Amino acid sequence: MKKSIPVKLSLEDGTVYRGKSFGKLITSAGEVVFNTAMTGYPESLTDPSYRGQILCLTYPLVGNYGAPRKDPDDELHIFHESSSIHIKGLIVSDYSFEYSHWSAAESLHQWLETNNIPGIYGIDTRALTKRLREKGSMLGKIEPSGAETSFYDPNMDNLVREVSIRKPLSYGKGKYRIVLVDCGVKYNIIRNLLKRDTTVIRVPWDYDFHTLEYDGLFISNGPGDPKMCGETIANIARSLEKDIPVFGICLGNQLMGLAQGADTYKLKYGHRSHNQPVLQAGTDKAYITSQNHGFAVDNISLGKDWEPLFININDGTNEGMRHREKPFFSTQFHPEASGGPTDTDFLFDIFIDNIRKWRKEG
Repeated sequence: MKKSIPVKLSLEDGTVYRGKSFGKLITSAGEVVFNTAMTGYPESLTDPSYRGQILCLTYPLVGNYGAPRKDPDDELHIFHESSSIHIKGLIVSDYSFEYSHWSAAESLHQWLETNNIPGIYGIDTRALTKRLREKGSMLGKIEPSGAETSFYDPNMDNLVREVSIRKPLSYGKGKYRIVLVDCGVKYNIIRNLLKRDTTVIRVPWDYDFHTLEYDGLFISNGPGDPKMCGETIANIARSLEKDIPVFGICLGNQLMGLAQGADTYKLKYGHRSHNQPVLQAGTDKAYITSQNHGFAVDNISLGKDWEPLFININDGTNEGMRHREKPFFSTQFHPEASGGPTDTDFLFDIFIDNIRKWRKEG
């Protein structure tokens, strides 16, 4: 790897940052966002919720533990959150050319290069993050010296269609049958469900799951504007007319909100980190959570049968909701973490408990 190939990051407001290349030496364009986590870049890069985005990591030293191997015997690829990298580019302050970790198979540079993802290092990521906080997430593009490309707005596309599976898949042979609507699901969500004696039937984002028999419905995380997912919203709305337990995470929270008549809106710069504090509504219980989203549910627009379940302590935005009577709830944060704190993984137990109660009553 050559250490001095010049490359620049240009933002739509005209700001230009000049640095050096690592990863694939190509042009790329997308929405520039930042993540304030200190660890977990392999999980973030393979998180489908980052589809179409150029990711800026605020932690200054990146690459020191390389890129993890894939276990050929594990279809859910431990240390990865999907089967591929989804970001459009990576921005770091100081790239570590030397790496060391027991699970590392290659350097971060090699991993990005193999997956045709450009990176840029040697820029002031603190200044970039401050600009994004002040002006909001912006379109950007990475260009090597002498190469040019156009800006690209991923929010104009149905990104969920791009990351969802094409046909149903099944995992496990547990007692409880869970239909998981794949809008860009993270593997650790599936792992958490399988640990709780379930059979997970993973279906495409627009699949009519009402033709299946199941004990619980799970709506996954995913990228982009939730209003692009009209088919998913319609299917969820039908399910909410029944009493079968429902649990949604991240985009799943937004889709459940839209399905019950609430509204969603784009956040100025989103929540992307492992240290977002949330308060359980109506209590004094606070949790530290892992998050990755750019849209939110409007609390004021919730229907009379719904109420907020969690609130973001930093800005008061919606972090989840629940039905006042039926076993339906959701979170905007990621209780499955990976990487990040596991403070709220008990929510998977609540989902399974809801299923047990429903099966007894049914």
